[in-house]
Amino acid sequence: MIELVSESRCIKCNICVSVCPTNVFDSVPNAPPTIARQSDCQTCFMCELYCPVDALFVAPETDVLTSVSEAELAKTGLLGSYRENIGWGSKRKSTAKNDQTFQILKQMK
Repeated sequence: MIELVSESRCIKCNICVSVCPTNVFDSVPNAPPTIARQSDCQTCFMCELYCPVDALFVAPETDVLTSVSEAELAKTGLLGSYRENIGWGSKRKSTAKNDQTFQILKQMK
């Protein structure tokens, strides 16, 4: 579920607003988008995937977290981690080969 739009990282491009299939975000003039309908989030990660500056955090759980610290997410590398893991973005390489599912499929060949 979408948990955070980083005010310090967001460049106000509103790509997340555009790509969200369930209209979770609202655009705000001259400000980062707001998470307006968090309960509508399907945890599809599209917003985090398309964010060019890793300003979003989608938690893989579908329950709303009680607290989210931007500083802690940045420190642990979770901001933008979905894009990082699949290799989207400048100078990134996919880490899919490390995924256990890939390893199982590789052995089946």
